[in-house]
Amino acid sequence: MDETTDETTEEALRRRRLAAWRGSRRMLWRGPADRTVGERLTQLAADAGEVCDPGDTPDLYGDGVVAELERRVASLLGFPEAVYFPTGTMAQQVALRCWAGRTRDTTVALHPMAHPERHERGAFGAVSGLRTVHPTREPRLPTAREVTDFEEPFGALMLELPLRDAGFLLPEWDELTEVVKAARERDAVVHFDGARLWECASHFGRPLAEVAALADSVYVSFYKSLGALSGAALAGPAEVMAEARAWRHRYGGLVFQQYPAALTALLGLERELPRLPSYVAHAKVVAAAMADAFREAGVPWFRLNPPVPHTHQFHVWLPYESERLGRAALEQSEETGVTLFRGWYPEGGAPGTSVTEVTVAGPGLEWTEGDVGEAVRGFLGRVG
Repeated sequence: MDETTDETTEEALRRRRLAAWRGSRRMLWRGPADRTVGERLTQLAADAGEVCDPGDTPDLYGDGVVAELERRVASLLGFPEAVYFPTGTMAQQVALRCWAGRTRDTTVALHPMAHPERHERGAFGAVSGLRTVHPTREPRLPTAREVTDFEEPFGALMLELPLRDAGFLLPEWDELTEVVKAARERDAVVHFDGARLWECASHFGRPLAEVAALADSVYVSFYKSLGALSGAALAGPAEVMAEARAWRHRYGGLVFQQYPAALTALLGLERELPRLPSYVAHAKVVAAAMADAFREAGVPWFRLNPPVPHTHQFHVWLPYESERLGRAALEQSEETGVTLFRGWYPEGGAPGTSVTEVTVAGPGLEWTEGDVGEAVRGFLGRVG
């Protein structure tokens, strides 16, 4: 089969999945692609008045609603200032570049599963001249001892909270504070990759600002948990944020108008942020019900990682090829209108095992333990 045919087939499958997800009557969460362009624009026009005066002039190069979003984020995270960025990739490039200039050390310690290492094509080194090192390769964040004993110097320690590719894992509060302390004792600054920091407060049992206060700077995303169209923010000391604005311009991030994305971010802070603790709590219920259903069905091996979710997201591993599981998930969506799982992937697993990410958000709150068990049985029946 030639490359063109492969691409055409994959596009057809993608559209089939989207149609199934959009048509589902029951889901654990609805993704950004589950609604059409028209639906999203109509919803934004209807809701914008909750967070702005529709008679205001649209933003120009970061003023207006974008500046208001920056003020709101700085207040929520407890930092003097925050800077809006079109992407988190750019925000973290700028953050670590600014800190490297201050520490005079271009080495960043981070986990090899962190987003910049696995999903950004080596951007730190290719774009910003930064060098990365890894205090641990275990599928968890580094311990204080690993930070203390690491054999190379580094100017910044970057911690992804939660560590997505390891199962949305978080340390315990005491562990996190000890890691931060260990970095400071090495004269390193601490930066949080907080793309999903919004939902971490429940696990730590601390207010969001208290969690953020452990770091010298924090990046947060607006679309991953809050449902915005796009966008990110970097929060930190005023002098660092002033430099971040200069680098944002150089990196091409000072966009002429961004009010649709900024408005959806403000709406997410108003609507989704207060609900995240309930999503985290219910994810534990969903995970436990899934585990019970897998055991009762006699699945030869399965793993929920972590067994008790730290946030409202977790991984599920099953001993089948990803194509087989993906086909079963899609058929369940199309035939029953129930979407339990979405994409399945072989990456990182032994041959014949696959992993998927499970997210529990607003729609998932309606699911009882019985609903989860029924959906799991229906899914496994299609796996065969």
